[in-house]
Amino acid sequence: MYTETAVFDLLLPGDSRSLKQKRSYVRPIVAMLKKFEVSVAEVGFHDLHGRAQIGVAVVAPDPAQARAVIDTCENQVAGRPEIELLSVKRRLYGDDD
Repeated sequence: MYTETAVFDLLLPGDSRSLKQKRSYVRPIVAMLKKFEVSVAEVGFHDLHGRAQIGVAVVAPDPAQARAVIDTCENQVAGRPEIELLSVKRRLYGDDD
């Protein structure tokens, strides 16, 4: 069994000046990622209006499948025109960890 995690650091548009506006950008991203059968949540920058961190985790029987799912999630987030993906931190955990 393998688990891969990723944390996406996002820069939100300039009109994201309130937590309500921030949620209007974060919620659709979280909903879209859930379609890939991953665990997903906003995990950082809760009090910053223009930034968000979204964490994603997947469990798979082999590392290639785990990597492929996280790759798909990363590509989907990076392809959203309204936000900028600043960085991605990924980690793969296996049976030996």
